[in-house]
Amino acid sequence: MTAKQTHHVPHEYRVTGRNLGLDLARVTEAAAIASARWTGRGDKNAADGAAVEAMRKAFDTVAINGTVTIGEGEMDEAPMLYIGEKVGCGGPDMDIAVDPLEGTNLCARSLPNAITVVALAQKGCFLHAPDIYMQKIAVGPGLPEGVVDIDASIGQNLASLAQAKKCDVSDLTLCALERERHNELVAKAREAGARVRLLSDGDVAAVIATCLPGSGVDIYAGSGGAPEGVLAAAAIRCMNGQMQGRLLFENEEQIARTRSMIRPDLDPTQALSLTDMAAGPVFFCATGVTTGDLLRGIEYPSSNYIRTHSVMMRSESGTIRYMETYHLLDPHAA
Repeated sequence: MTAKQTHHVPHEYRVTGRNLGLDLARVTEAAAIASARWTGRGDKNAADGAAVEAMRKAFDTVAINGTVTIGEGEMDEAPMLYIGEKVGCGGPDMDIAVDPLEGTNLCARSLPNAITVVALAQKGCFLHAPDIYMQKIAVGPGLPEGVVDIDASIGQNLASLAQAKKCDVSDLTLCALERERHNELVAKAREAGARVRLLSDGDVAAVIATCLPGSGVDIYAGSGGAPEGVLAAAAIRCMNGQMQGRLLFENEEQIARTRSMIRPDLDPTQALSLTDMAAGPVFFCATGVTTGDLLRGIEYPSSNYIRTHSVMMRSESGTIRYMETYHLLDPHAA
């Protein structure tokens, strides 16, 4: 951030942000530990339910006045961590975006890249995205601004990215969810000469992979959940990558409802920039449930300990911290 931008950040947030990292990590760790008990058991709903309950309880210790803007659904659809729910034990007003278990199927089937996720921003800074689809495109840091464009063809974007990276399109790997709706995208990418990596689930981790050295992912494209798009945008802000989105509406009712939810200066039918989705200082935290590109999963090094692997990021400082934690089990627990 420039000095001018930092001047407009309230002092309270800067101090709180530095202290919140460990608190938020405890939230994602609690959800990861709870859901890991269901890894490989084939019950994605039980895994998700365990993560939600543990995350909600852990939020009671976080020193914020938080409002869930991205959560488990509307109030009448989710028992806890629903949109609009208040969390925290008191402090600055914050928007909270959560995915208590990103990749429920991945956890249930013991596949890579299941994670628990929390993102935090000042009130009003997260896009209040409804539970619809969002078209997304993302690339990593160190590239010219605007190197990809959500309105351009995938062939044009691959050519532009290859030029920026001083490589051939055949050296690039595109990542997308393996869905029938992406058949044309995949075909066009391969026709252009790129490799394609298809994922069954987990597009938050997939978008983040564009920013990870050694992940082998150069570009993410395709559609997935809009709430997951906001969480991914929060991480991309912290990692200095680039991302654009576009909400995909099925009818006029969805458009009208979205207009009532988002900032009045945004047109929900237009392409969304990174800061349209996650503005101001942003904090992102995730803990691995199953081992993947971003994080190692829950491990049991001995009968007395559980080992977690988490990442904490802040857009204001550009800090990315990886943390390995040993949790002593209570021998008297049921």
